[in-house]
Amino acid sequence: MDAANRFETRVTYRLLRAEYCAGLALSAGLLLTHLDQVRWWVAVGMFAYIDVIGYLPGALAHRRSASGYVPRVYYVLYNTMHSWLTAAAVAGVWAWLVRPEWALLAVPIHLCGDRGLLGNFLKPFAVPFEPKPHPAFVRLEQSLGGGDGAATAPVSAEPALDTVRAIR
Repeated sequence: MDAANRFETRVTYRLLRAEYCAGLALSAGLLLTHLDQVRWWVAVGMFAYIDVIGYLPGALAHRRSASGYVPRVYYVLYNTMHSWLTAAAVAGVWAWLVRPEWALLAVPIHLCGDRGLLGNFLKPFAVPFEPKPHPAFVRLEQSLGGGDGAATAPVSAEPALDTVRAIR
């Protein structure tokens, strides 16, 4: 992926997920080495607030919608709560007002687990709230050689641009 091609192939997506799995392992390892110092009610709260505010409302709206339409506010909630910027702000404010503590590792454990284990990143408005392949992305991936990153035939720039416009 680069600034002109904002998508991942299957290979680069797996590599990106592997990096987040490494972050998950590091965060979980630090938490495990300090188990006796973890206030578990804080850890559970820090882990849960992200989905309680950011995922569950949108998931419920998605399940209740006959058409699958979910208002943008649910995407904004999801993206805000699953942002590293928000996570840093929440952990920073907690550390400042309460105290720095090992329980705060629940936040990177949650975000790294979402990205590394589940493959969930921020949600664009143009795709369903719950993961489902977008037809335009499927066509783009096929034009790139099945999504493995190596095009099997020369690809004209214009059809690719049409596909990218369809994604928007």
